[in-house]
Amino acid sequence: MSESIVKTKSFELAVRGVNFYKWLVAERKEFVMSKQFLRSVTSVGANVREAVNAQSKADFIHKLSISQKECDESMYWLEILIETKYITIAEFESMHKQCEEVLKIIKSIILTTKKKLIIHN
Repeated sequence: MSESIVKTKSFELAVRGVNFYKWLVAERKEFVMSKQFLRSVTSVGANVREAVNAQSKADFIHKLSISQKECDESMYWLEILIETKYITIAEFESMHKQCEEVLKIIKSIILTTKKKLIIHN
């Protein structure tokens, strides 16, 4: 996986997440969980960007690991929102699927980078 793919996909996720947050606040009048979701979903791409500018491979892995955690947290908030009936199954599945896609890319990059570190050490 290329760093540019994860940069693009995580940015797209953040933009969609911001729009989803605005909709939750305006249409569903949900202010607490949606704010938590907004923070985590925008943090995914922010940490990817930090990883791209990492000072070392270890720093790169660390930043991507934070991004991975934030992506998983975003999925958690979506799961809470569906279980509490703030969003429909269709809304959940669409947004959750996009998070899963980004999460898989991040995990793949982390694993590949770790393997390269082991080989070179």
